[in-house]
Amino acid sequence: MDKVCLNCDGTLEGRAGKKFCSDYCKSNYNYEKNKQKESSLFRKIDLQLKLNRRLLKEFNRAGKATVRQEKILEEGFNPKYFTNYWKNKKGDVYLFYS
Repeated sequence: MDKVCLNCDGTLEGRAGKKFCSDYCKSNYNYEKNKQKESSLFRKIDLQLKLNRRLLKEFNRAGKATVRQEKILEEGFNPKYFTNYWKNKKGDVYLFYS
C-alpha cells in the first residue's frame, strides 16, 4: 500500500518515514494546522494584515489618496505589519501591504 502526503494526498516516494511530497506541502499543512489555533501567532498576523489591506482599500478608492495618520490608526491600521518593502536609490523606503 502506497503512503500518501498529509497535505495533498499525493503518492509519496523516497524514505520510509516521509509524510509530505514536497516542502510546499509540509509548510502549507503546518500553516493550516497552526492557523486553527485560537491564539496562534499566524492567526494574529493574518488578521492584522487583512485589516490593513481592507482599510487601505477603503481609504484609497480613487487610486492615490492621502489620509491623515491618526484617522487610519483609529480604525485599527497597524503599520508594523507589512508584507514587503522596497528602498530606492535615494534611500526612500516604500512599504507594501499586499
